[in-house]
Amino acid sequence: MLISAERQSHTRSAAEIDAQQLALLQNHLTYLQKASPYYQELFQRCNFLAAEFASLADLAQLPLTSKADLGEFNRKFLAVPEQQVVDICQTSGTTGEPVTIWQTDSDLERLARNEQIAFTAAGIVSSDRVLIGAALDRVFMAGLAYFLGLRRIGATAIRAGSGQPALVAELIRQQRPNVLVGVPSLLLMIAQQFRESGEDPAELGIEKVICIGEPVRNDDLSLSPLGETLQQSWSAQILGTYASTELATAFADCPAGCGGHLLPELVVVEIINDQGSPVAAGEAGEVVVTPLGVEGTPLLRYRTGDIARLHVEPCLCGRQTPRLGPILGRRTQMLKCRGTTLFPAAISRVLQGISAIHGHYLEVSSDFDLSDQLRVVVGCRDASLNAATIAELIAAKTRVKPEVVLVTPEEIKSKTIRPDMRKPVTFFDHRKR
Repeated sequence: MLISAERQSHTRSAAEIDAQQLALLQNHLTYLQKASPYYQELFQRCNFLAAEFASLADLAQLPLTSKADLGEFNRKFLAVPEQQVVDICQTSGTTGEPVTIWQTDSDLERLARNEQIAFTAAGIVSSDRVLIGAALDRVFMAGLAYFLGLRRIGATAIRAGSGQPALVAELIRQQRPNVLVGVPSLLLMIAQQFRESGEDPAELGIEKVICIGEPVRNDDLSLSPLGETLQQSWSAQILGTYASTELATAFADCPAGCGGHLLPELVVVEIINDQGSPVAAGEAGEVVVTPLGVEGTPLLRYRTGDIARLHVEPCLCGRQTPRLGPILGRRTQMLKCRGTTLFPAAISRVLQGISAIHGHYLEVSSDFDLSDQLRVVVGCRDASLNAATIAELIAAKTRVKPEVVLVTPEEIKSKTIRPDMRKPVTFFDHRKR
């Protein structure tokens, strides 16, 4: 059943949403001051009292929390006695050392509620059969969250995981899901496996593909080459999401495809520039998130390191809530090549639009402080496509002409697919910091 808060978001005005967020944020700050050792010390150092917080605009005056803070002082973020912890998660470690996130029973209920709202916004109903292509083991949060949300909706969950693509493909054959949830590049790989075995993935009855871990839309919210290829491969509707373990909150596309809807009862979102100041509405900047209602590991103004835009105009679906656009890149992965600044994602989008390329990764190093050396390694068996042509195609779209190396798709898989990661590792940073 659709919960009342999500139903109300169709009709609430921006002022009503702000009022709700202010009340929830005041409660959150009071809880941090009472229960979190880390924020108790932080608030004391900056002479902050939760009782004096009076406006959403005041949030920008409070200190930011980085992943480095969460890693260095991890235990100080635990805000409940150990006996109240019922689940322990760790971040995937894609961009650094994994950190621990402690969850209470209330946190698991919140997680389930979050995914129920997100899946419902995506159009999932109780009659759907949903294959979860994300790990439920290895102390990852994602697969657990998706299962809990689907259970609240009443949909059938097929817990395939992501570690064995051949097993995922066999479960699609046997269990006939009509919805897939997974990392788009892996789902594309599985579609290719079906074609190589003489089967057409478009004829397997998949109606929706809900993508996690990688963006499937361009900055203008149109489908990216990866999203379009997925759509063609599965003959299905493509929906994007954005989430992380630290946030315990998801931003999911609705069928209108206008960005991931913010859930105002669960999260406050800011977009900031390099100086830490808020950007104007619609401008790109770093995504900063304050999850609301978290007990075990509550966070304040958490810097995700991801660059995106917040869209504040009403969605075509009728919801009034702001929407997070696709991730344009990671702040720490920004490249400076021959006077041009870009993110690896810009190069990935070019490569994803070339059908003969099956997988890729980027390696970056720096011999000089003001310029990065970029090497692009692509998987390709097509003899008519050479490295020089690919480099020219990249240069035409990005104004950067990198070194390009051709290898087999199998070599790409061996480098990028790791059992301890929930998505392929496609960026290797060898720069001197």
